Amino acid sequence: MGRRNNGTSGPSQVLVERLSRSPPTKDLARSTVQVVCDGVEIIGLYKTEFVHQGPWKSGDALEFATLGWVGWFNHRRLLGPIGWVPPVEFEEAYRQSQAKAAEEPVLN
Repeated sequence: MGRRNNGTSGPSQVLVERLSRSPPTKDLARSTVQVVCDGVEIIGLYKTEFVHQGPWKSGDALEFATLGWVGWFNHRRLLGPIGWVPPVEFEEAYRQSQAKAAEEPVLN
């Protein structure tokens, strides 16, 4: 059975915490390392949960199936930390809220 991502970052969270203790570059280090580590974790999840389900008949078959996995990952996967909605739906709601906030008049 493959490794399951339960929403914790594991080693990436340790790196973020260590680098965030360095005051001069705390924010930059935190954001940079988090982005890199999140990417590494997504690749690991992809390999564990999808690629190793093979065998794949060809590289083209794996590539085509990957498109379906990416579609699921972005459009149908329900993500708990953002309210059990797909990432694309959450991003759209965020963009709409930002656009609405920009339209509201500022009272001085």
